[in-house]
Amino acid sequence: MALDSSTDNPVRRAGIGPLLFVGGALAALIGAVLVAAASGSDRYTIQGLPTPDAFTEHALTVVRVATEIGAVVTVGSLLFAAFLVPPQRSGVLDVGGYAAMRTAGWGAALWFVGALASAPFTAADAVGRPITEVLRTDVLLTLVGTLSQSQAWLVTAGLALVVLVGSRIVLTWGWTAVLFAVAVAGIVPVAVTGHSSSGGSHDVATNSLLFHLLAAALWVGGLVALLAHGRRRAENLGIAATRFSRVALVCWIVMAVSGVVNAWVRLPLGDLFDTWYGALVLVKTIALVILGVFGYFQRERGVKFLVENGSRAALVKLAAVEVLIMLLTIGVAAALARTPPPEGAYVEPGRVELALGYPLTDEPTVARLLFGWRFDLVFGTAAIVLAVLYLRGYLRLRSRGITWPVGRLIAWLAGCFVVLFATSSGFGRYAPAMFSVHMETHMMLSMLAPVLLVLGAPVTLAMRVLPPAGKDSPPGPREWLLAFVHSPVSRFLTNPVVALVLFVGSFYGLYLTGLFDSALEEHWAHLAMNAHFLLVGYLFYWPVIGVDPAPRKLPHLGRLGLVFASMPFHAFFGVILMGTQTVIGERFYQGLALPWNTDLLADQRLGGGIAWASGEIPLLVVLIALLVQWSKADDREARRSDRRVDEGAADDLDAYNAMLKQMADGKNPS
Repeated sequence: MALDSSTDNPVRRAGIGPLLFVGGALAALIGAVLVAAASGSDRYTIQGLPTPDAFTEHALTVVRVATEIGAVVTVGSLLFAAFLVPPQRSGVLDVGGYAAMRTAGWGAALWFVGALASAPFTAADAVGRPITEVLRTDVLLTLVGTLSQSQAWLVTAGLALVVLVGSRIVLTWGWTAVLFAVAVAGIVPVAVTGHSSSGGSHDVATNSLLFHLLAAALWVGGLVALLAHGRRRAENLGIAATRFSRVALVCWIVMAVSGVVNAWVRLPLGDLFDTWYGALVLVKTIALVILGVFGYFQRERGVKFLVENGSRAALVKLAAVEVLIMLLTIGVAAALARTPPPEGAYVEPGRVELALGYPLTDEPTVARLLFGWRFDLVFGTAAIVLAVLYLRGYLRLRSRGITWPVGRLIAWLAGCFVVLFATSSGFGRYAPAMFSVHMETHMMLSMLAPVLLVLGAPVTLAMRVLPPAGKDSPPGPREWLLAFVHSPVSRFLTNPVVALVLFVGSFYGLYLTGLFDSALEEHWAHLAMNAHFLLVGYLFYWPVIGVDPAPRKLPHLGRLGLVFASMPFHAFFGVILMGTQTVIGERFYQGLALPWNTDLLADQRLGGGIAWASGEIPLLVVLIALLVQWSKADDREARRSDRRVDEGAADDLDAYNAMLKQMADGKNPS
């Protein structure tokens, strides 16, 4: 059924989309300023901070709201262009994707300007000075150089600038996906350096806030992009709305859970109903519930109406109302960030809790390392989600009557458990405080977990579970995964030389250059280190023993050589640590002053012994797995050769002997 393109379309005539968006943005700005003003200067008094002038305080709130709106529009538009509307068969963006890229460019411009302005405003707010005084060059450079959140805003501004420039020149699907990843990365710096990153339980608060902001950006921004797409009367609105509805449901669940966790860390239950901070938490919670329930069912109705009647008016109107509620929620969230928790809820944490996010009162024992768990929201959640997704794919294959090796299932689940155990057990609790325990965690994440994960063959499983898009259908998750596996980035990272340098060089570059000393004091740096250990280990072992087809296919002899090439570097690194006379991270470990960890050099040498000994065991497992795979490959080749002989064709040995006989007879073998 052809869509009506007449000029009296009710959505176009009323212009409800832009009006609601602009109105919602203004309401978010005004509401955030009023709510933040209502809280007065209590947050400065409670936390012992100097109070800035009224203009600086309220201008910072306005800048923050505008910056967040720019960020979500950018992320959502890039999500839309990369994954919600299909590109042309040539890989070039279609009209809807191109328009979304232009919208992302405007959003990135607002994001860049807002992030750039947030750096001095945040510095002025932190030291209680007027913004006009802070903007002096010498003062600004000094403050930005010492305040981590101002530095985070500058990093965000740099990433937003990359997206801004890229959105003006990128026309292909692959680079659009790269820009989307850059935009998502732009949300991280401020999330991990904000007020949640300080005080007690800051590890849980920061991790939950990170989930919360990423989910909010995808949800709000994706809906704005869907609304803009519907108003443009572009094609594939039904596909885009269906895909976004699934994304929005996941984002709503993530936002709800992470919001509860973050509020639980910051606010006692008794203060939820009788404090201003608690009232804002309740308002935001109610808004999220309304958005989740109302938005999901209304989108489903809108998509159904669009498919059955060909009219997009209902879907666009509903999306516009949902965007309005979302923007108001952003205003409440910005005001909440500027409002102090109740005075009784703020308790000055101890020295260890301030550094780690939690206290460590007991000496580590075998029992405490094995059973003293503190769940890691990032890597613990990732391990559980990956295990569940793999199990779901395995059961789906079984339901189709397709067999899947149980050994691969066991290997994958064991790898996920190693990640969970290394980050959430007692090892994860004591790793930030003791070098020896950190090294054990490092070995598990870089040497053991990746070996098990690559043996699980997740890409092959996904290829068998995910349905192909079909000749005339838009590409879906299966095609996206294939494109990533065969992308230039994957080919570069799995190059044997690059993989070896990243895998082995990480040990020397992290611990022997002073980088580890700087990373110890930052929670986000611990997250980055763990992610780096996992990814680099996976990239190294994937082409060596991975069952999945790698972008670069190495012969078995080359794989064996790569394994042997890495072994002496690991052993030598452990020997260096055991023989060094300088304590790595000495200032941080001395600041913790743990009574059972007074001999820091002995603890470091223990860590070196762990690196030397435990690093050899996984490599031995890899060597055995590689030899088994090599033997099986030879057996398969022998069976293929036997079948060719049975069918009357000469095998390679016969052909070779025939060539030698011809040469002996003086004949040309050609």
